[in-house]
Amino acid sequence: MNEQVELTPLVELVRGEIREGLHHGSVVVLAPDGRVSHFAGEVNRPMYPRSANKPAQAVGMLRAGLRLDEEVDLAMAAASHNGEPEHVLRTREVLHRHDLTEDALSCPTDWPLREDERDRRASEGFGKQRITMNCSGKHAAMLATCTQRGWATEDYLDPKHPLQIDLHEAVSDLAGEPIDSVSVDGCGAPLFALSLTGLARTFRNMVTAATDTPERRVADAMRANPWFVAGTEREDTLLMRAVPGLLSKSGVEGVLALALPDGHAIALKIADGSARARLPVAVAALRAVGVDDENLAELAESGVLGGGRRMGTVRALKGLFD
Repeated sequence: MNEQVELTPLVELVRGEIREGLHHGSVVVLAPDGRVSHFAGEVNRPMYPRSANKPAQAVGMLRAGLRLDEEVDLAMAAASHNGEPEHVLRTREVLHRHDLTEDALSCPTDWPLREDERDRRASEGFGKQRITMNCSGKHAAMLATCTQRGWATEDYLDPKHPLQIDLHEAVSDLAGEPIDSVSVDGCGAPLFALSLTGLARTFRNMVTAATDTPERRVADAMRANPWFVAGTEREDTLLMRAVPGLLSKSGVEGVLALALPDGHAIALKIADGSARARLPVAVAALRAVGVDDENLAELAESGVLGGGRRMGTVRALKGLFD
């Protein structure tokens, strides 16, 4: 039986004058020297980073020998993209350059994450496809790695495949801790459990690595191409555009990890898996380490509607990082 996890309130939903709800979770902030400067909740217990592991997996692919023609394709290797036309095009081109078709992808079929793109494709007679699944960029890069190394592509998601062994080692190495357990992510790839502190350490290690190392190459590719990491009106895109030099990657079930060029790093998980609670905590944490960019103001709170009008807000609790 799993041990009970301490639930710490992080975000409140206020409608009118009444607190209507609370989101609980955990968050850790690392100082540039790697020590924990702020934390709330359970930050040393294992959790699944979900897609926030993708940057470390992309590092593992480079360490395994992956070569890509353009850095934007490396950003796509770490992406949870919207399935917008340019996302699909870049992913398809990586496959074609390695004499692979979309049938080689082992991720499940899915609609694009972006609703209007989903509607457009449906109106044109398309159904769910592997290429529009948000993890297809990562899977295309995995297949490219296998092709370049001469490894089998049919079973590239098997935890015993040489690729996945290398990715396991890279995730553990960057986190500075052993993988607690391995499960299967929504896209079918092996999913490695870490602590929130280990996840924050991963992002810190990426932004502080020497130029042209695999770690820094992935961080730089993502920061230079934030739209390809996520897409239109997505958290990672908005955060990386708002704060110069910020590295950001979200994961489902309420996960988000960030790092600033100076080595400050943040990792958080919302206990109920709510995506709407991530940005308020992230902005509060960034402000706690001295980021005072006016572009963050519009990301700090989200509106609560009533009858189509704003009647309240979702915001981080006051004093969260005092």
